Amino acid sequence: MENQKHLFSLDEGVHYLNNAYKAPLLKSCEEAALKAIAGDRTPIHLTPDSYFDTSERIRNEFSELVNCTPSQVALIPSSSYGLSSAMNNVPCGEGQYALTIENEFPSDYFALSRWAKKHDSTIKTIRPDATSAHQAKDWNERIMAAITSETAVLLMSSVHWMNGTVFDLEKIGAKCAETGTYFIVDGTQSVGARFMDVQQYQIDALICAAYKWLLGPYSTGLAYFSSKFNDGIPIEESWMNRTNAKEFSNLTTYDGQYTADAGRYNVGQTSNFILAPILLKALEQLNTWGIHAIEAYAKELVEPLRNFLLSKGITLEEEDFFSAHLFGIKLPATVSVETIKTKLAEERIFVSVRGSFIRVSVNMFNTSEDISKLIQALDKVL
Repeated sequence: MENQKHLFSLDEGVHYLNNAYKAPLLKSCEEAALKAIAGDRTPIHLTPDSYFDTSERIRNEFSELVNCTPSQVALIPSSSYGLSSAMNNVPCGEGQYALTIENEFPSDYFALSRWAKKHDSTIKTIRPDATSAHQAKDWNERIMAAITSETAVLLMSSVHWMNGTVFDLEKIGAKCAETGTYFIVDGTQSVGARFMDVQQYQIDALICAAYKWLLGPYSTGLAYFSSKFNDGIPIEESWMNRTNAKEFSNLTTYDGQYTADAGRYNVGQTSNFILAPILLKALEQLNTWGIHAIEAYAKELVEPLRNFLLSKGITLEEEDFFSAHLFGIKLPATVSVETIKTKLAEERIFVSVRGSFIRVSVNMFNTSEDISKLIQALDKVL
């Protein structure tokens, strides 16, 4: 597949290698936003179905991305909302603890921290071998070894948000299933850019903010909840999550029954007449491209950069643990990553600094010119 830059409105001369920070909106999403705003001028056209139809289409599109039934998908406003919804319903047996990885994203850690405090439990953090040049393989093995019957829950990102380290979700999920451990995955930095199958990976809850690789607007997100959560307690008691919600003239019968499966975890006002149409368009485009095509495009695009970095003695993870859409470049200690970021920005090359890494993240709007410009700029430094 060729680059899809023509579907976005990026300024000419800008080399935006920072999708992991925030994705630019598709032109089709801009059009959907304008149409939605115009529609809000005249709400006389809204029917009871208008409050639910777009949400249902969003569930259908997301379920195709992660391989689940649409009824197991919930619309959420943020990853922290989804993580809290999941963790609020994870039990803790006597002597059990929570497990996570080093430098996990703050929202994930704080959700675990609240759970541990509630259950008078602890959090164990699995760290990589700091002395190893290639940390990912050993890190995965350490995670696997740490999962036991005493592990109540493992909460971790699908790839590490700071440097893109790939985690073997299939093996980890199988070990969690074997030990009865709840497996909760933050998919924000990979779903929409890498293959994801909640059934194959035996994931119990998958939480995704939508403004990165799902190409959606800020303040939207999506979550998959397995049947383990079908009888759980949601964060809020929305009228829209009840089985009689479409019966507007009969709402005060106060139906206590939630809609099926993950319906109880939907945030209130899921209709979101402005943002929901934008998110729907983004998901439709992702499914039109296809995840395998997106993965292949990213891999081919960054191959010259990967080869350049290796030729300069920069250590990158081995192929099986390297995520082409998002990866960290650890420069020599003599080089200031913040200084490099500033110099790159002066040449209109935009990346992120996360910890000691220059974080590069590419998507379908990036071109070979973007990669060439980054190589030229780094070559001056290295």
